[in-house]
Amino acid sequence: MKISRASLFALLLMLTTLAGAQSWTPLTHQPSFGAGTTLLLTDGTVMVQDSAFGSPNHWWRLKPDSSGSYVNGAWTQLASLPSGYDPLYYASAVLPDGRVVIAGGEYNLGSQVESGMAAIYNPQTNVWTSFSAPWSQTGDAQSAVLPNGTFMVGNCCNNQQALLNASTLAWTYVGLGKADSNSEEGWTLLPANVDDGGVFTVDVSLANHVEIYDPVSQNWSTTANTPPAPLVTCSEIGPAVLRPDGTIFATGATSNTGIYNPFTNHWTAGPSFPAGLGVVDGPAALLPNGNVLVDAAPIGCNFPTGSRFFEFNGTSLTEVARPPRASVDPSFVGRMLVLPTGQVLFTDGSSDVEIYTPTGTFNFVWQPTINSYPANITIGASWYQILGTQLNGLSQGAMYGDDAQSATNYPLVRITNNATHHVFYAFTHDHSTMAVQTGGVQVSTLFDPPLNMERGPSTLVVVTNGIPSAPVQINVF
Repeated sequence: MKISRASLFALLLMLTTLAGAQSWTPLTHQPSFGAGTTLLLTDGTVMVQDSAFGSPNHWWRLKPDSSGSYVNGAWTQLASLPSGYDPLYYASAVLPDGRVVIAGGEYNLGSQVESGMAAIYNPQTNVWTSFSAPWSQTGDAQSAVLPNGTFMVGNCCNNQQALLNASTLAWTYVGLGKADSNSEEGWTLLPANVDDGGVFTVDVSLANHVEIYDPVSQNWSTTANTPPAPLVTCSEIGPAVLRPDGTIFATGATSNTGIYNPFTNHWTAGPSFPAGLGVVDGPAALLPNGNVLVDAAPIGCNFPTGSRFFEFNGTSLTEVARPPRASVDPSFVGRMLVLPTGQVLFTDGSSDVEIYTPTGTFNFVWQPTINSYPANITIGASWYQILGTQLNGLSQGAMYGDDAQSATNYPLVRITNNATHHVFYAFTHDHSTMAVQTGGVQVSTLFDPPLNMERGPSTLVVVTNGIPSAPVQINVF
């Protein structure tokens, strides 16, 4: 099969991005606000909360430049949240229809309240709609979008969970049998063929106790095996990240880590963080090369500063470069977002936003594949379909826990004009599944070309968690 010059250019650009030494690069245009929680919209732009304590509920959008660079991206302000709702530490997700939902908040408008408010954002209209969270005290809730596309959120302060009907904004209560409170726990999606693509969590209130939620039975069950070393201290725990081999790398608020194999229900000890470091709340992200980037800091219930960054390669932890403000940051202020370029966007609540560029590249068997696509698309038309495999990736991407969720396990459609090499992202929506590690099962997504896209021969890829499919050629009219 011959590869066009445009396809080769896009491939070389991607490999250039992933080659070379690991590095942190500041945004060329830094925000005028303190950047907090980040979410990747399905049109390739990044939605960022102004994290100023008690700020007037502002959100912003970072749009990559014409070459697809987020480093050189530009900011625009989005609609503010409905009056009276400005949460800090809350549940968040991008839904299969492209909308964004947030629920709860440990703080609201600068006061600690365990908020029971919620809102949903439509990026097509730039409008927030207010509704009620499932409990009057929902707080710093964890959440996940289940394989069938339903948003599930946990109660901060007891063992209850609820499912959102995204059409009616009504809640259904589920999750019988949860052994302890959801407080401070994180949720990790399992591979599609394990426990119906269920949700994995290491309990915080019960020592060395692990549970799995089955989305079919809508109940929790306890696993027979437990982590080989304690992962909880100060009633906190670190993130747990699903890797391409199907194992989960679980970090602790202690210096311990553990590796859980959901296929065998077996734990093995992972490497320890050095020098009294751990993740007493904090972010991690799965890189395209299969490593996990994690933000660790000195262990302590008062959240000491001095973050250091590591990559886990499946066996060992290797310390890597750290962003400029790491020495004054505790791990809990960090947020990571996996970008379509394969880089990681890092925020810490300040106006210094950094992008991490890892080394290496992906294994080709991890790529999304395109089996069916429209060879001709028209600007202004919509609901084009792509069929393929692994369109939702092998992991949720970035993990944190109960304070912030920035999953990116959904397909983006990136289109590069062959003549200008300008990069455009379509708006994707109505994905057939939100399951991860779906293997050879054919799945689908719909996309709408952007109105500002250039006409002419172009190259299309589906990209998920920074890993693109092989390119296909299309014509844009």
